[in-house]
Amino acid sequence: MLPTELVSHTHELNYSTFANCYRIILPNKKSVLYLQFRNRCFGNGYFGTKYICMRFFDRTEEVASLKEILELSKSNAQFTVVTGRRRIGKTSLVWKAYEDEPILYFFVARKAESDLCADYIQEIENKLGIPTMGRVERFPEIFEYLIKLSIERPITLFIDEFQEFFKVNKSVYSDMQRIWDMYHTKAHINLIVCGSIFSMMTKIFKDKKEPLYNRQTRFMSIKPFTPAVLKEIMAEYNPSYTAEDLLALYSFTGGVAKYVQLLVDAGATTKTKMLNHIIKADSVFLGEGKAILIEEFGKDYGVYFSILSAIARGKTLRSEIEQIVGREIGGYLTKLEKEYEVITKNQPIFEKSSTKNVRYTIEDNFFSFWFRFIYKYNYMLEIENYDAVKTIINRDYETFSGKMLERYFKRVLMESKAYTRIGSWWDRKGENEIDIVAENELNDEAVFIEVKRKEENFDAEALGEKVAIFTRATGKFKDYTVSQKGLSMTDM
Repeated sequence: MLPTELVSHTHELNYSTFANCYRIILPNKKSVLYLQFRNRCFGNGYFGTKYICMRFFDRTEEVASLKEILELSKSNAQFTVVTGRRRIGKTSLVWKAYEDEPILYFFVARKAESDLCADYIQEIENKLGIPTMGRVERFPEIFEYLIKLSIERPITLFIDEFQEFFKVNKSVYSDMQRIWDMYHTKAHINLIVCGSIFSMMTKIFKDKKEPLYNRQTRFMSIKPFTPAVLKEIMAEYNPSYTAEDLLALYSFTGGVAKYVQLLVDAGATTKTKMLNHIIKADSVFLGEGKAILIEEFGKDYGVYFSILSAIARGKTLRSEIEQIVGREIGGYLTKLEKEYEVITKNQPIFEKSSTKNVRYTIEDNFFSFWFRFIYKYNYMLEIENYDAVKTIINRDYETFSGKMLERYFKRVLMESKAYTRIGSWWDRKGENEIDIVAENELNDEAVFIEVKRKEENFDAEALGEKVAIFTRATGKFKDYTVSQKGLSMTDM
């Protein structure tokens, strides 16, 4: 427990299992103290370094949606599911949207249902200021109590780590379905649920066999920060940042909010500082990929890890991956793409979906980095040879970041809303690749783009030859205004 006098002078206090520390935001809402503990015991702890805590960025549309949902709930019950990969900022988003509103917060920890109920009753009494129903053993009783209460007064209920009811008591979902169906037409409840295991959250609400299938009124998917937001963050915390620094932040984090925050809070806003913070003895990043994905994949995680490791090393064809893994992987690839949304199946733009000319990529930048360098060289990390791993990363960084740069510019083009179709192209032999093909079918325009880290490496003549091959192979853009250009780090 923390001293009462310390708790009473904080704006926000929470324990982070990810960072293994208490995060205490002071009343100015900018300064933060990190207190780390051995066995979470104050007597054995010590004050950490004082940092400037990264403020809340972006999510303006999502915040506006949650505020709109709150207003709607005053007339009709709302059931919102907030999804997204772990560390993306789902919980922070809900707190930000309702920072000025009374909100009941239920965290589904892996403990006895009766103990959870005791915690929830205490939360109700503290937040609503009303006596409840005494000791309760089952969560559905609390849920029914609240939804009945919302008939008389509006209530916002936020349930975090909702998928953990599978471990606590999976009958909770069918009971909630029964209660929701019985009362939601009369209730004024704003129910928000989110969870960190994406596949399980998707199963709960999108599997027709599950009791809560389609019961939600809104399904929000939280995405990583865009390149524009990352530039805003860098400009605020490192005004003299370089294109290399920005690319490193994008390549290492992919815009995942928690990873960005950890680097910013540590003052790691240059490429070198980021790498030093990620690859060190006490780094939370080293075990992060394994911690997240084992929970997603379950007992078959070894096969999935082998597949992702192969893709991260540049083996993007199914035949190449199967040769490394040593087994048929069609089912695994489908699950990785459709159920877990970890990989993307890429085809040349305008190719029919039935084609075998398919390449697989890891969708998440951090996972790409983790499998390429941390998982692959874990044997070096186990003997604490961190310098060797950093040497390898620096050796291979240009190739790795070059691919990330291509992904960066595709995101920028998507953000611009200037095109109706964006993709890449390569011929049936896997050659004559064009990094980006962007089409605007509304005004019959198309642009062919080659991405290079260095501007001087762009070869306009070579790109023109590839464009000619594309035109002959596809027959596209005959009556279009067509242009071509190179993009490099100077264009970031």
